[in-house]
Amino acid sequence: MTAHPLVIAVDGPAAAGKGTLAKALAEKLGLPYLDTGLLYRAVARRMVDAGLDPADDASAEARALQQADLVRTDLRFPEIDRGASLVAAQPAVRAALLERQRVFASETGAVVDGRDIGTVVFPDADVKFFITASARTRALRRHHQVHGGTPLDEGELEAAVAEIMARDERDSSRETAPLVQAPDAILIETDMLSAAEVLDKACETVALRCA
Repeated sequence: MTAHPLVIAVDGPAAAGKGTLAKALAEKLGLPYLDTGLLYRAVARRMVDAGLDPADDASAEARALQQADLVRTDLRFPEIDRGASLVAAQPAVRAALLERQRVFASETGAVVDGRDIGTVVFPDADVKFFITASARTRALRRHHQVHGGTPLDEGELEAAVAEIMARDERDSSRETAPLVQAPDAILIETDMLSAAEVLDKACETVALRCA
């Protein structure tokens, strides 16, 4: 095991399963867990609540972020999905939240998930994963996450896939901290894997890297 606090970075596009893995891995290893995407969702929520366009300068809302903002139950709706992508593209917002993310893991280590964890936030993370799946799979997962077992017809699914792909484009083409797989990250495609199988793969990798 490493002599310093263990930091594991879990990156990937929306609804690929990175949050599910990161939470399970943190529990398995007894480490704190940080969902950095929640920070950007909370900033977007503050902008929307204030009647502001998330595409406008959101750095003041990022600096004013409180713990109470992170435990709200209205952070996973389509308008906040889009808003989070817009505020996350702003360099000033990312700068305002960067140190907060690093401090979180500095003393005890952590499993941290997001889109730039292994490339920007923790480029020296002990283990890095990049979790992905097809746009269709991710659209179905996001719908289930928000709406539970409510049926999704083909037209609605096509619209959901289009939104997922648009989010991917925004996240991967932004100038600051774009979504990209770190060269030393382990790629796990989750389309055909259960959450338990993904966790098993990740645990095997951590055991090998940190032996």
